[in-house]
Amino acid sequence: MVAFMAALAFVAAPAWAHGETGHGAGFLAGLLHPISGLDHVVAMVAVGLWGAVLGPPALWLLPVAFPIVMALGGCLGLLGVAIPGVEIGIALSGMVLGLLVLFEIRAPLALAAAIVSAFALFHGHAHGTELPANGNPFLYSLAFVIATGLLHLLGILLGETRRWPGGRRFVQAAGGGVALVGLGFLLRALR
Repeated sequence: MVAFMAALAFVAAPAWAHGETGHGAGFLAGLLHPISGLDHVVAMVAVGLWGAVLGPPALWLLPVAFPIVMALGGCLGLLGVAIPGVEIGIALSGMVLGLLVLFEIRAPLALAAAIVSAFALFHGHAHGTELPANGNPFLYSLAFVIATGLLHLLGILLGETRRWPGGRRFVQAAGGGVALVGLGFLLRALR
């Protein structure tokens, strides 16, 4: 699994969710946007995985904090407020969150929420800047928040396999895979 995810990060034409603009304008475009790029998918799933590693209340707090701050970042992007290093921040989110899962880092709840929120700002900004000019910002934003929540839920469900034999190692391997994908995107962003 780790090798497969690492290979995906280093393919010649990765699907960056925020590499192009103008692909639709409403609810469906917003719903598809977060799942159209591996860099977003792995980070969103990793939020749920790390929440599962940390357990309650992080299990629900991290997946709630992320979309709230992501929506704020989306508003900043819609308003044209520049945030430097968005691509690097998104790449780092996958790498860092993956490492937190891999090594089962048990950060205090406030620190975990701050880490997740900082990365959410970058992801939201990328979503917000890509709303087509003729798009409905409310429907687009609502949809990308829903899609993000579903990816967090997938991460939580995968993370809950920790309860079964071999599940802990599976979750750690998933974290390692996410970290490798994030590293691949970071190397591309630094070019």
